[in-house]
Amino acid sequence: MAVGIIATLKVQEGKQADFEAAFAKMQDVVKAEEPGCLLYSLCQDKDDATTYRVMEQYTDEDARKTHGRSPAFGEAAAPVGGCLAGAPELIEVNIVS
Repeated sequence: MAVGIIATLKVQEGKQADFEAAFAKMQDVVKAEEPGCLLYSLCQDKDDATTYRVMEQYTDEDARKTHGRSPAFGEAAAPVGGCLAGAPELIEVNIVS
């Protein structure tokens, strides 16, 4: 069964451009190294420019568990973390359709 995550990330005011650029590099790593990741999409809240959501979809639970474990992902994720205003909020879901 396909599974997903909806992650909400708060970014420090004024760091949106840095965050988006760093996320794009992290996204490239996911696309290159995680064949079980079907969707890894960054969205910005229309009402709050410092709130982002990441929609993630994986072929199965094993693919989700391996997400982000490569050294290249760790290197790409470091600058993303420096832009955040707090810990991400994660909602795990089963994909129905």
